[in-house]
Amino acid sequence: MSAPTSHDNPAPAAGIADAAQLFDDNALTRRFAPVFARIAQGAVHRERHRELAYEPVEWLREAGYTKLRVPKQYGGEGVSLSEFLALVTRLGEADSNLPQILRVHGGFIESLLEYGDDALRDRWLSRVAQGQIIGGAVAERTAVTNNSVRLTQSGGAWYLDGEKYYTTGTLYADWVDVTAHDGQSDVRVLVASGTPGLERIDDWDGFGQRLTGSGTARFNHVPVTRENVYRRYDASAPRRNSVLTSYYQALHVANLAGISRAALRDAVAFTQGKTRTFGIPGESSPRDNPLVHRVVGRLASLAYSTQSVSASLARAIDEVLVARQEGRTTEETYIRLDIQTFQAQQIAIEQTLQAATLLFEVGGASATSETRRFDRYWRNARVLASHNPAIIREAAIGDFYLNGNAHNERFGIARPTAEAA
Repeated sequence: MSAPTSHDNPAPAAGIADAAQLFDDNALTRRFAPVFARIAQGAVHRERHRELAYEPVEWLREAGYTKLRVPKQYGGEGVSLSEFLALVTRLGEADSNLPQILRVHGGFIESLLEYGDDALRDRWLSRVAQGQIIGGAVAERTAVTNNSVRLTQSGGAWYLDGEKYYTTGTLYADWVDVTAHDGQSDVRVLVASGTPGLERIDDWDGFGQRLTGSGTARFNHVPVTRENVYRRYDASAPRRNSVLTSYYQALHVANLAGISRAALRDAVAFTQGKTRTFGIPGESSPRDNPLVHRVVGRLASLAYSTQSVSASLARAIDEVLVARQEGRTTEETYIRLDIQTFQAQQIAIEQTLQAATLLFEVGGASATSETRRFDRYWRNARVLASHNPAIIREAAIGDFYLNGNAHNERFGIARPTAEAA
């Protein structure tokens, strides 16, 4: 392992901590601030050497981050979604790989809160509260609703065979949440990460989010217990009456807001440490240059805007969750929430990519140094933006406003196996 350089572990910029308090300065963000600072310190080093983030994941687990959304009755902390997503932004600022690594884990918790029966919640939320992490093996390279993994029975035992890609977080997980087909319907299966026949491969070749473990998972006659086949679902049906579409995208939006914050942070630190700007002979102070002021001012405004959009979306989801508990939701409630989510996505993507490019305007060629890896902000934001194509959702927004049509994305509605029997 190569030793970190001074660029790997940049010193905090003077004054930037004060600017950061414009958002979400509370006991929870202060509690996790040292953990996030520790993660940020090694982010460039990990990026340069493709060093998987095993240690940062452990730090988050030890600090209780992975159980924040688990209700207190199961041993978690029961924080609101707004509080949690504010932390996601801070974590994304430290290293945007980390929110993505744990995205499936968070979605698993939310799905249990939505669809799980009491026994299922007690079994799995209690495990999450004890520190166990869930990864995912759901997506296919071919079609959204395709299921190439098969669950079959042989000699009274059950086995998984097949392959998945885009298996985000599996390299770091204790359990892998798998979609499969058992000959009758699509099912969800949980497999312990150390089970014989399960192969998790770090072959993700995207130019961003390189450390998320989003590559291949292979299932070679992997034994599973029948009790861990926990849901049946219809992959051909659009997801309705659920906040899961909004949750998964809201996490992306919060992470994008974190990247915008990181671009501002690094622009300030970079500028304060320089003694000249391009085209000006001799020594000068870029921090006193009004053109540099404009760039940093724009970056600060973009960071503020993306975080405002994220916070607004998080509050909207929380409001729907409260309304559901009180019996005040209809299908229209969830349709409008999804549209609001898609709108937030458009703005957060556009503004974060702008911030990631604008960062380079505070310096000349030295800002492009591989030792700084400022390019990772654009690369990571672009990959996050590509998971759920914004252009498709922009069209869905327009169709809704013009014609009142709900979006028609297919994700699969999961329900407990007892209901499907």
